[in-house]
Amino acid sequence: MSSKPRALIVDDEPDILELLGMTLARMSVDSVATADLAEANRALEAGHFDLCLTDMRLPDGDGMSLVRWITDHRPQLPVAVITAHGNVEAAVAALKAGAFDFVSKPVDLQELRALITTALKLRETGDDRRKEDPDSELARSRLTGDSPEMRQLRQLIGRVARSQAPVLISGESGTGKELVARLIHDSGPRASAPFVPVNCGAIPAELMESELFGHRKGSFTGATADREGLFQAAEGGTLFLDEVAELPLAMQVKLLRVIQERSVRPVGGREEIPVDVRILSATHRNLAEAVQAGEFREDIFYRLNVIELPVPSLRQRREDLPGLIEDILANLACRLDMPQPRLSDAALEKLQSHPFPGNVRELENMLERAITLSDGGQIEAADIFIKTPTQPANGGEGELSLPPDNGQPLPDFLEDMEREAIQRALERCRFNKTEAARTLGMTFRQLRYRIKKLDLD
Repeated sequence: MSSKPRALIVDDEPDILELLGMTLARMSVDSVATADLAEANRALEAGHFDLCLTDMRLPDGDGMSLVRWITDHRPQLPVAVITAHGNVEAAVAALKAGAFDFVSKPVDLQELRALITTALKLRETGDDRRKEDPDSELARSRLTGDSPEMRQLRQLIGRVARSQAPVLISGESGTGKELVARLIHDSGPRASAPFVPVNCGAIPAELMESELFGHRKGSFTGATADREGLFQAAEGGTLFLDEVAELPLAMQVKLLRVIQERSVRPVGGREEIPVDVRILSATHRNLAEAVQAGEFREDIFYRLNVIELPVPSLRQRREDLPGLIEDILANLACRLDMPQPRLSDAALEKLQSHPFPGNVRELENMLERAITLSDGGQIEAADIFIKTPTQPANGGEGELSLPPDNGQPLPDFLEDMEREAIQRALERCRFNKTEAARTLGMTFRQLRYRIKKLDLD
């Protein structure tokens, strides 16, 4: 590989060719300019390139066909498309077809330079496929399992890590969606930049705009100084929007604008601030159903869901359970500074028969509790606590029972009832606290306070 990277430019407008060529030259990138698809194909057959920039409209076809050809025949070559201003549909279609990223006309030089810089970072590992290998040390250390579902997930992560397209990570609560997001970030060209996770269900609606976009001094009561938002904190890296379905509709509109314009306006600010951030999002809900119900905007759904990455539940990959248990026990032993305990055959059988509605998170909690209960270096079946919802004697769920006639004070009895109600709601909602709070008719913050007060963590 030569010391200087090479880029292929495909555009039939002389002014654009000159602008792109000059920008690349100033970044010490050699370039080859071509005016149509036929010329571009000859150049691709004749030499090696580290980046391709192509217009969508060409004299003998469109840039989409070139994107598809490169995706099929040169998967290691990042290709970015140049779209007409405001043509969101074309940009999204290109990303779905495998484009690395896009830039709109008139070309913003700062945005273009950021795109080129990110794309060329892939060149540093272009001949090293370890990060994309589904059996790589990095991927396997984060996502344990040899089931077909997990191998496929690791392969998909390796593929999407090279792109800048938005990814929607879907799956039940407790499956490890944030782990998947972090692996996408760490396997891609933004690995050295920040990874900023945001729980959209945990930020009060009235503070969300300030949290995401920042604010200016004096813009509201308590704003005693300028403050950067989370988008700016993730500059050059990845912003992970966890439980994105919890975003209020008004906030969805503002987020859509940021995604389209690639800039933010702090609360109380007058100027737009450019941001270079890749957006990954996750939800345990079916976003398509939320769109149909009018709870989530269709336009932002299509912008976030360019690539969907489903994470399998633990029930779908039960053959991974023994390996997962070993890894979790090893991590817990290290954290607790103790020898790693063994798991008896009866204890393993008990775990294998459980449906795990809370997935890997539930398994971790059960094993941590089992370690504290076990006597010696082995966990027995009796140490595995599987809680089942308590049913009233008459079978009517949720009906109030009188305190037992055992001298228990009423406050203690009520606290026990509250603890049971919260535990039942958490289990029913697969340990998603946002959903459990809604079920119980309280805010997320109220539920979090009650969980801490009742020692339910």
